[in-house]
Amino acid sequence: MNEDVFNTSVRKFLKQVGVTSQREIEKAVRDAVASGRLKGSEKLPAKMVLTVGGVALSFTVDGELELG
Repeated sequence: MNEDVFNTSVRKFLKQVGVTSQREIEKAVRDAVASGRLKGSEKLPAKMVLTVGGVALSFTVDGELELG
């Protein structure tokens, strides 16, 4: 295994996940506030599940998003 290629690939994937996830979360929350489904002061539970095929990896991160 080429460690440099692997490391670059992992970093590229995680950057894509981070940027895309942030964009989707922000859009969903703004839409919910605009439609009145959220007040804008809530704390929302959040969960990210990462799976990687071929190595049977399933990793969950639980957290909270505070709106204000």
